[in-house]
Amino acid sequence: MADAWRRSLCAAVSWTSVSVAAAPPAEEGGGSLAAKSQNPIADLISLPIQPNFNFGLGPHDRTQSLVNVQPVIPIGLGDDFNLVTRVIMPLINQPDLRQSSGATFGLGDFNPTFFLVPKMPGNLMVGFGPTFLLPTATDRVLGNGKWGIGPSAVVVWSPAPWVLGALVNNIWSFAGDSQRKNVDRMTFQPFVNYNLPGGWYLSTGPIITADWTARSGDRWTVPVGGGVGKIWRIGHQPVNTSVQAYYNVVKPQTVNGPDWQLRLQWTFLFPK
Repeated sequence: MADAWRRSLCAAVSWTSVSVAAAPPAEEGGGSLAAKSQNPIADLISLPIQPNFNFGLGPHDRTQSLVNVQPVIPIGLGDDFNLVTRVIMPLINQPDLRQSSGATFGLGDFNPTFFLVPKMPGNLMVGFGPTFLLPTATDRVLGNGKWGIGPSAVVVWSPAPWVLGALVNNIWSFAGDSQRKNVDRMTFQPFVNYNLPGGWYLSTGPIITADWTARSGDRWTVPVGGGVGKIWRIGHQPVNTSVQAYYNVVKPQTVNGPDWQLRLQWTFLFPK
């Protein structure tokens, strides 16, 4: 009986070591893969799934949950450029802010962005291109009801073990439901990553927004915070996971913006 238990335990340990590995070996480019996964315009196919929880929303301190599915696909354009495509597809559970119960669940507005990225030597990368707002929301309270377009740009500097950069865009509405509010919104995301041994890293990437159509007291949302992440594997599949928390030091006052946010992320990586 003891021998049978020992054989079962050895088999379980062996299966676990094959199925879930702590981090990619160095010879497989663990550090390089981590840096690429933190670079929004890297030549790397990825599928980020990002659950966000916004706490303290509205007069009844409700919680909004938002899951962003945002596939990133780079396309080679000859020897000199890549076209990096990213589509943010939000799945939202929006609480009723007028009361302490009730919520609306469904798709939000899709946000595709296309970055033209010159292939440059060294640690510096830049990308620029259009970003779009598509009125795909399945309910009025989940979207803007508008078509929108605007410019987007990103710069990334990656001197190991750092990955530093910033992404910025501004979207203006140009068509859609005439009864809905026009869109004129800026998003600015600086990001800093410091890679540690074993696939671990420290990270901060606050998403700062400005609604230019709002009154001055309701215009800005400015979070401060950060978190930790790790590159590991499920079988042969590399995965980047992270957890971050942000407190909104500036938030809309009239509409009672959220106090803080918990951001989780699972990113499936598909290196060439």
